[in-house]
Amino acid sequence: MRRAALLAIACTALAALAAGDASIPPFSTAEPGAALPAGWFPIALPYGKHSEIGVVREEGGNALRVRSIHAFGSVAHRMSVDPAAVPRLSWRWKVDRVVEGARLERKGKEDFAARVYVSFEYPEEMLSFGTRAKLAIARTFFDFVPSAALCYVWDNRHAIGTGAWSPHFDHVRVVVLESGNAKAGQWIGEARDIEADFRAAFPAWKGPLPRVNGLIVGNDTDQTAEEATAWFGDLRLAARS
Repeated sequence: MRRAALLAIACTALAALAAGDASIPPFSTAEPGAALPAGWFPIALPYGKHSEIGVVREEGGNALRVRSIHAFGSVAHRMSVDPAAVPRLSWRWKVDRVVEGARLERKGKEDFAARVYVSFEYPEEMLSFGTRAKLAIARTFFDFVPSAALCYVWDNRHAIGTGAWSPHFDHVRVVVLESGNAKAGQWIGEARDIEADFRAAFPAWKGPLPRVNGLIVGNDTDQTAEEATAWFGDLRLAARS
């Protein structure tokens, strides 16, 4: 009996180790005006204007604010997690307005009032030569560029539930969760099953999903020369209830 119990504990520990550390540093416990929570780092273009990024005091607790005035800005968190073990991603967000001139299907207009990327360790040998070349170029400018990702956005015009491939990278699936200004100024809670969303986006993928290797949150208005501010609450990964 004791041996069986120890074996069960060992198996549980090994499973947890394989799943990885799904904890995401919270914005709510960071001091407003101080540095980003440990584990988060900013991502900005090497040219043009940078977004104003920082933790601020908000109704219901502290939150990350990204304010973009003809600018690009995001923050990223690296991790290594099995999405089958913790497939449920939840967070809350708020925007002051949408980016009116944005067009998610056009390279020169792909701006969003708010977005959340889930990056996957997609085998790069499975990508086309052209995509690998694009990634190599992008990685000379950015610290973290996903080879494949789900990108959840607050869009300006498309219906909620719309899915489309990014005009920049053919392995980034854009999914519209909120659209328009009707909910602008309100905190909205979101919850997604990232395992199900990945399989819907990449139906040819068979077997266990690639690991999640990072999250990116932010917004951008650099292509439309507009202004938008987004707030993000804590993000959490959890098992299905």
